Amino acid sequence: MTGQRIIMTDPKTSDYFYEEAIKTLRTNIQFTGMDIKTIVITSCYPNEGKSDIAFQLAKEIGNTNKKVLLIDADIRKSNFVGRYQVKQKVSGLSQYLSGQAEKKDVIYSTNYLGLDVIFAGPVAPNPSELLEQNSFEELIESARKIYDYVIIDTPPIGNLIDAAVVAKQCDGAILVVESELVSRKVAAKAKEQLEKSGCRMLGAVLNKVDVRKDRYYSKYNSKYSYYYSSGNTK
Repeated sequence: MTGQRIIMTDPKTSDYFYEEAIKTLRTNIQFTGMDIKTIVITSCYPNEGKSDIAFQLAKEIGNTNKKVLLIDADIRKSNFVGRYQVKQKVSGLSQYLSGQAEKKDVIYSTNYLGLDVIFAGPVAPNPSELLEQNSFEELIESARKIYDYVIIDTPPIGNLIDAAVVAKQCDGAILVVESELVSRKVAAKAKEQLEKSGCRMLGAVLNKVDVRKDRYYSKYNSKYSYYYSSGNTK
């Protein structure tokens, strides 16, 4: 189903706690059951880190010898190509949904184990209308038959309907919430919007936690640092 191969470079520096959190997220998703294969990831506001979590989660799932497709469905304002330093010219979702490219021409294999990607493509003037087309539903259904998981990154659900439109085609949803930014009321509204689409709410990810300010995480961090600096390798 894939077309050409592209090279992606992850700019994120190594972070033990972040990597362990992604592994925990991956494990929790796997325990939701075999019927959860297509997952939408969104946030309340821009810049809460949802796109990076979507990428890291997809990469981590691939590391477990699962076949995963990451779809960048933010056809309003995407930076996947720039962020992951893709040098090749690529076609994307907006071109497929508007009839300018075939399915095989927008699915790329990557240099990461088990991971294929569909990029967003050029900015479209009518994103929600494109995502509501039968062609998007058909794309998800065909991917479901080939991949173990399909992870779909969408624009924030706070003031756009794209995520809810995409969620209609998905088995589960994850809401990324930035620590100390999003109020309980706003998060609850986002959760309600996703659930109204008929999509199962899998949970929320609390992102950008300041471990220096949080007493629990600070204590854990200090204990962990001591554990490894002492040379204990158990």
